[in-house]
Amino acid sequence: MALNKELLDILACPKCKGDIHLNEKGDGLACDNCRLIYEIKDDIPIMLIDEARPF
Repeated sequence: MALNKELLDILACPKCKGDIHLNEKGDGLACDNCRLIYEIKDDIPIMLIDEARPF
């Protein structure tokens, strides 16, 4: 995983603007408020609401 802590600190959920964190598998960023996971493809987080998948 190439996402560093500094990047994770500034990223926010595009839907609710809340905090996100790396999920357990390490393949996505999870928003606990919206119950969505934003996938990470080729070390790039896909922060599009339409592309997010539910927990």
